[in-house]
Amino acid sequence: MAKYTGPDCRLCRREGCKLFLKGDKCYGEKCTFVKRPTPPGMHGQGRKKPTPYSIQLREKQKAKRIYNLTEKQFHKYYLMAEKMRGATGENMLVLLERRLDNVVYRMGIGVSRAQSRQIVNHGHITVNGKRVNIPSYLVKAGDVIAVKANKQDLPFFAELKNAKVNNSLKWLSFDPATLAGNIVALPTREDIDMSIAEHMIVELYSK
Repeated sequence: MAKYTGPDCRLCRREGCKLFLKGDKCYGEKCTFVKRPTPPGMHGQGRKKPTPYSIQLREKQKAKRIYNLTEKQFHKYYLMAEKMRGATGENMLVLLERRLDNVVYRMGIGVSRAQSRQIVNHGHITVNGKRVNIPSYLVKAGDVIAVKANKQDLPFFAELKNAKVNNSLKWLSFDPATLAGNIVALPTREDIDMSIAEHMIVELYSK
Protein backbone atom coordinates (compact mmCIF):
# COMPACT_ATOMS: atom_id res chain seq x y z
CA MET A 1 0.00 0.00 0.00
CA ALA A 2 1.31 3.45 -0.91
CA LYS A 3 2.29 5.96 1.77
CA TYR A 4 -0.51 8.23 2.97
CA THR A 5 -0.09 11.81 1.72
CA GLY A 6 -3.38 13.38 2.86
CA PRO A 7 -4.05 15.70 5.82
CA ASP A 8 -2.50 14.39 9.05
CA CYS A 9 -5.35 15.70 11.20
CA ARG A 10 -7.78 13.50 9.29
CA LEU A 11 -5.95 10.46 10.67
CA CYS A 12 -6.46 11.64 14.24
CA ARG A 13 -10.17 12.07 13.60
CA ARG A 14 -10.38 8.63 12.02
CA GLU A 15 -8.69 6.93 14.98
CA GLY A 16 -10.68 8.92 17.53
CA CYS A 17 -7.65 10.23 19.43
CA LYS A 18 -4.70 12.57 19.07
CA LEU A 19 -1.77 10.94 17.28
CA PHE A 20 0.46 14.02 17.69
CA LEU A 21 1.47 14.13 14.04
CA LYS A 22 1.66 17.93 13.70
CA GLY A 23 4.01 18.92 16.52
CA ASP A 24 3.02 21.97 18.56
CA LYS A 25 -0.32 22.36 16.76
CA CYS A 26 -1.56 19.19 18.47
CA TYR A 27 -1.17 20.82 21.90
CA GLY A 28 -2.99 24.06 21.09
CA GLU A 29 -6.52 25.25 20.46
CA LYS A 30 -6.00 25.09 16.68
CA CYS A 31 -5.86 21.29 16.80
CA THR A 32 -8.39 19.98 14.27
CA PHE A 33 -9.29 17.02 16.48
CA VAL A 34 -10.37 19.41 19.25
CA LYS A 35 -12.64 21.27 16.83
CA ARG A 36 -13.99 18.18 15.04
CA PRO A 37 -13.50 14.97 17.04
CA THR A 38 -15.90 12.98 14.85
CA PRO A 39 -14.62 10.56 12.16
CA PRO A 40 -14.14 12.14 8.71
CA GLY A 41 -16.79 11.79 6.04
CA MET A 42 -20.43 12.81 5.78
CA HIS A 43 -21.51 9.73 7.75
CA GLY A 44 -18.84 10.03 10.40
CA GLN A 45 -21.22 10.56 13.31
CA GLY A 46 -23.58 7.75 12.34
CA ARG A 47 -21.25 4.79 12.03
CA LYS A 48 -22.43 1.34 13.06
CA LYS A 49 -21.43 -0.39 16.28
CA PRO A 50 -17.80 -1.58 15.91
CA THR A 51 -17.13 -5.30 15.56
CA PRO A 52 -14.25 -7.09 17.37
CA TYR A 53 -12.35 -7.18 14.07
CA SER A 54 -12.81 -3.45 13.46
CA ILE A 55 -11.57 -2.66 16.98
CA GLN A 56 -8.44 -4.73 16.39
CA LEU A 57 -7.93 -3.08 13.00
CA ARG A 58 -8.24 0.40 14.47
CA GLU A 59 -5.61 -0.38 17.12
CA LYS A 60 -3.23 -1.57 14.42
CA GLN A 61 -3.90 1.46 12.23
CA LYS A 62 -3.46 3.79 15.20
CA ALA A 63 -0.04 2.34 16.12
CA LYS A 64 1.06 2.29 12.50
CA ARG A 65 0.12 5.93 12.00
CA ILE A 66 1.69 7.10 15.26
CA TYR A 67 5.05 5.74 14.12
CA ASN A 68 4.49 6.92 10.53
CA LEU A 69 4.97 3.51 8.91
CA THR A 70 3.53 1.68 5.94
CA GLU A 71 1.73 -1.63 6.42
CA LYS A 72 4.72 -3.61 5.14
CA GLN A 73 7.11 -1.83 7.51
CA PHE A 74 4.81 -2.24 10.49
CA HIS A 75 4.19 -5.93 9.86
CA LYS A 76 7.96 -6.49 9.72
CA TYR A 77 8.25 -5.39 13.36
CA TYR A 78 5.49 -7.79 14.36
CA LEU A 79 7.39 -10.67 12.75
CA MET A 80 10.59 -9.61 14.50
CA ALA A 81 8.80 -9.36 17.86
CA GLU A 82 7.22 -12.77 17.38
CA LYS A 83 10.68 -14.38 17.34
CA MET A 84 11.80 -12.64 20.54
CA ARG A 85 11.31 -13.80 24.11
CA GLY A 86 8.46 -12.26 26.07
CA ALA A 87 5.12 -10.80 25.07
CA THR A 88 4.96 -10.21 21.31
CA GLY A 89 2.95 -7.00 21.59
CA GLU A 90 5.30 -5.41 24.09
CA ASN A 91 8.34 -6.50 22.09
CA MET A 92 6.87 -4.88 18.99
CA LEU A 93 6.32 -1.53 20.71
CA VAL A 94 9.82 -1.58 22.17
CA LEU A 95 11.27 -2.21 18.70
CA LEU A 96 9.28 0.71 17.32
CA GLU A 97 10.52 2.96 20.13
CA ARG A 98 14.11 2.01 19.33
CA ARG A 99 13.88 3.35 15.77
CA LEU A 100 16.32 6.21 15.26
CA ASP A 101 13.68 8.60 13.93
CA ASN A 102 11.55 7.95 17.02
CA VAL A 103 14.56 8.52 19.32
CA VAL A 104 15.31 11.84 17.59
CA TYR A 105 11.66 12.80 18.19
CA ARG A 106 11.72 11.66 21.81
CA MET A 107 14.85 13.72 22.46
CA GLY A 108 13.04 16.80 21.18
CA ILE A 109 15.26 17.38 18.16
CA GLY A 110 12.25 17.04 15.84
CA VAL A 111 8.76 18.29 16.68
CA SER A 112 7.15 15.23 15.08
CA ARG A 113 8.21 11.78 13.95
CA ALA A 114 7.79 12.83 10.33
CA GLN A 115 10.15 15.77 10.79
CA SER A 116 12.58 13.59 12.76
CA ARG A 117 12.63 11.08 9.92
CA GLN A 118 13.51 13.87 7.51
CA ILE A 119 16.32 15.04 9.80
CA VAL A 120 17.77 11.52 9.84
CA ASN A 121 17.32 11.06 6.08
CA HIS A 122 19.27 14.25 5.41
CA GLY A 123 22.26 12.94 7.33
CA HIS A 124 22.10 15.38 10.27
CA ILE A 125 22.33 12.68 12.98
CA THR A 126 25.26 10.61 14.21
CA VAL A 127 25.25 7.44 16.30
CA ASN A 128 28.44 6.90 18.30
CA GLY A 129 30.17 9.50 16.13
CA LYS A 130 29.19 7.93 12.79
CA ARG A 131 26.62 9.46 10.45
CA VAL A 132 23.47 7.35 10.15
CA ASN A 133 20.79 8.30 7.61
CA ILE A 134 18.55 5.25 8.08
CA PRO A 135 15.39 6.13 10.09
CA SER A 136 14.72 2.45 10.91
CA TYR A 137 18.14 1.99 12.54
CA LEU A 138 17.59 0.33 15.95
CA VAL A 139 19.50 2.00 18.76
CA LYS A 140 21.09 0.02 21.60
CA ALA A 141 21.71 0.78 25.25
CA GLY A 142 24.79 2.98 25.57
CA ASP A 143 24.51 4.54 22.09
CA VAL A 144 25.27 8.25 21.84
CA ILE A 145 22.90 10.14 19.53
CA ALA A 146 23.92 13.61 18.41
CA VAL A 147 23.42 16.26 15.76
CA LYS A 148 26.36 16.15 13.36
CA ALA A 149 29.04 18.66 14.41
CA ASN A 150 29.10 20.57 11.11
CA LYS A 151 25.29 20.90 11.16
CA GLN A 152 24.88 22.35 14.64
CA ASP A 153 25.24 25.95 13.42
CA LEU A 154 22.22 25.64 11.15
CA PRO A 155 19.42 27.96 12.41
CA PHE A 156 17.08 25.04 13.12
CA PHE A 157 19.55 23.30 15.43
CA ALA A 158 21.00 26.52 16.91
CA GLU A 159 17.55 27.36 18.30
CA LEU A 160 17.45 24.02 20.11
CA LYS A 161 20.45 24.96 22.25
CA ASN A 162 18.31 27.48 24.15
CA ALA A 163 15.12 25.43 24.17
CA LYS A 164 13.70 23.54 27.11
CA VAL A 165 13.84 19.83 26.47
CA ASN A 166 11.72 17.26 28.27
CA ASN A 167 14.04 14.75 29.93
CA SER A 168 11.28 12.90 31.74
CA LEU A 169 11.91 9.66 29.86
CA LYS A 170 14.01 7.31 31.98
CA TRP A 171 15.53 5.37 29.09
CA LEU A 172 17.20 8.26 27.28
CA SER A 173 18.73 11.65 28.00
CA PHE A 174 19.48 14.75 25.91
CA ASP A 175 21.64 17.82 26.51
CA PRO A 176 20.51 20.83 24.43
CA ALA A 177 23.84 22.62 24.96
CA THR A 178 25.77 19.91 23.11
CA LEU A 179 22.84 18.64 21.00
CA ALA A 180 23.71 15.13 22.10
CA GLY A 181 22.09 12.46 24.20
CA ASN A 182 22.48 8.82 25.03
CA ILE A 183 20.38 5.70 25.38
CA VAL A 184 20.50 4.99 29.11
CA ALA A 185 18.65 1.68 28.75
CA LEU A 186 16.31 -0.05 26.36
CA PRO A 187 12.71 1.14 26.78
CA THR A 188 10.09 -1.01 28.50
CA ARG A 189 6.31 -1.01 28.04
CA GLU A 190 5.99 1.28 31.07
CA ASP A 191 8.13 3.88 29.30
CA ILE A 192 5.78 4.05 26.31
CA ASP A 193 3.15 6.65 27.15
CA MET A 194 0.71 5.93 24.31
CA SER A 195 -2.65 4.22 24.79
CA ILE A 196 -2.14 1.34 22.38
CA ALA A 197 -3.78 -2.03 23.07
CA GLU A 198 -0.95 -4.07 21.59
CA HIS A 199 -2.61 -7.40 22.43
CA MET A 200 -5.36 -6.55 19.93
CA ILE A 201 -2.76 -6.04 17.21
CA VAL A 202 -1.30 -9.45 18.02
CA GLU A 203 -4.78 -11.01 17.87
CA LEU A 204 -5.36 -9.39 14.47
CA TYR A 205 -2.10 -10.66 12.96
CA SER A 206 -2.57 -14.09 14.54
CA LYS A 207 -5.73 -14.81 12.54
